[in-house]
Amino acid sequence: MFLFRLIRRVISFILLLIIVIPLYVGGNIWYSARNAEPIKSDLILVMGAAQFDGRPSDILKQRLEQALNAYKLGLAPVIYTVGAGAPGDRTTEAAASRNWLIQNGVAKNKILAVAKGRDTLSSTQSYITEAKKRGYESVVIVTDPYHCYRAMSMAKDLGFLASCSPVKSGTASVENSGFKYLTREIGAYLAYKTLGQLGINLSDRLISIREYP
Repeated sequence: MFLFRLIRRVISFILLLIIVIPLYVGGNIWYSARNAEPIKSDLILVMGAAQFDGRPSDILKQRLEQALNAYKLGLAPVIYTVGAGAPGDRTTEAAASRNWLIQNGVAKNKILAVAKGRDTLSSTQSYITEAKKRGYESVVIVTDPYHCYRAMSMAKDLGFLASCSPVKSGTASVENSGFKYLTREIGAYLAYKTLGQLGINLSDRLISIREYP
């Protein structure tokens, strides 16, 4: 009888964790999406998204516009763009982003294109590696609101002080991205924390942040 009660309590505890942990993570993601406040840092980082033969997708363009605003506000003296190309691409997400910023008034010597990364973790590892070579320690990440929490967490886990400047309008804004994006980010964050690189590879393929929404 005692063993039965013990097993039941263990099962109840596990079920409670299965419910509570995602709710806790979801709450943090939701709060970050709505209350992220960028702080003055060493660099501004534009998370990659799809580009079409050098032309930024709508999602990437919205991030670039937000990054340009952050740069004009003086939040950092340089901008990093990140993202590799898909198989068959003639250019990369990082290069397409850099070209757009140059065309919109940012000096070439104020932008570094890091043409690596096809998921959030590898992109984060790539830009932070380059930033540390220059002695940088802090970053303003520009990405979609619900992506802020995971992107900041990865940067902090790699030793950077990270804040976020989420896009304010368009398809990826809080008002338009919806509950689906939130639930997928919960899964992606939990995969990152529990499975590491394997979890990131699986979750980012499912989420496809370069195409979503």
